[in-house]
Amino acid sequence: MGLLNKILGGKSEAKEEKVIPWIPLNQIPQLDFIEKKSAIKTQVIFKHSTRCGISSMVMRQFVSGYDLTEKDLDLYYLDLLNYRDLSNEVGYKFQVMHESPQIIVIKNGVVLAHASHGAINEIDLSRFV
Repeated sequence: MGLLNKILGGKSEAKEEKVIPWIPLNQIPQLDFIEKKSAIKTQVIFKHSTRCGISSMVMRQFVSGYDLTEKDLDLYYLDLLNYRDLSNEVGYKFQVMHESPQIIVIKNGVVLAHASHGAINEIDLSRFV
C-alpha cells in the first residue's frame, strides 16, 4: 500500500529520525581525556568507514537499536577515512587490534569489551553503564 501511495501521490509517512549523542573523535589528545573520564562514566568509541557498505549497514543497525542517553555513557564517533592516524593511536593506547567497523567500551581506563562487524550489535551497552 505504501508503494501505491507513493506512485499515486498519496501522503507519505514521515519517519522520526533517531538522534544519537555522538561526540566527534578527531584529535589524539582526546584519547587521554577518554581514559581519564572513563573513571567516572563509561566511554565508547565507534570506528566507522564511510565508504564501506558493511560498516554502513552495521552503523544503521547500531543507531536503530541504540537506546541510551548522554547521562549513561559518552559515545565517540571516529571517521576512519579522515582520521586513520587517530584510529591507529586508539589501538596502541587501548591495546585493541584495529578493525572496521569497530566498537570499544572503556571503563576505569580498561577496555571491557570490543567487537567488529555484526558482533558490534550483539554487545549490550547497558551492561556497562
